[in-house]
Amino acid sequence: MARRTVHNHAWVLVGDGRKALLLRNEGDPDLLNLRRVEVREQDNPPTHEQGRSAPGRSFSSVGAGRSAVETTDWHDLEEERFAISVAETLNRAAENGLFKHLVVVAPPRALADLRAHFSRRVQDRITFELNKDLTGHPIPDIEKILSVREED
Repeated sequence: MARRTVHNHAWVLVGDGRKALLLRNEGDPDLLNLRRVEVREQDNPPTHEQGRSAPGRSFSSVGAGRSAVETTDWHDLEEERFAISVAETLNRAAENGLFKHLVVVAPPRALADLRAHFSRRVQDRITFELNKDLTGHPIPDIEKILSVREED
C-alpha cells in the first residue's frame, strides 16, 4: 500500500467554493498535528437569491427571430472568484517561500478552479490532491483521513 505523505511543515488546503481552511502540519508524516494558519469563509447565497432580473433577449441579425440569453449563475461565479482569491494567497505564499509542500483537499469543481489559478511554483509543491469535501469536518477527522493508506 502506498501512503499519502503530509510532510512536517507542509501546508494543507481544505476548501470548497465558500470556505477555505489552511493548515500546517506541526507533526510528522506518521502522526499529523494540523494547526490552523488561516480560515476564510464567504457568504454565497444561491443564485435565485442573488439575481432577480429576468433573462435578457437577443434579436437575430437576420429575420425577426428572438431568443433568451442564458442567465448568469451568480453562485457559481462567486465560487470561482473565491477559488481565485485562495489560489492567489497560495501563489504569494509560495513566492515568499512560506511552504515547501502542499496538500490540496477539495471537491471536483473547486479543485478544478484552484488548479486553473495556481502558479507554477504552487503546482510544483503539491504533494498530492484529494478529491473530497472535508470543509465541514473537524481537524482531528481531517488528520485521520489524510493519514489513511491507499491501494497501489
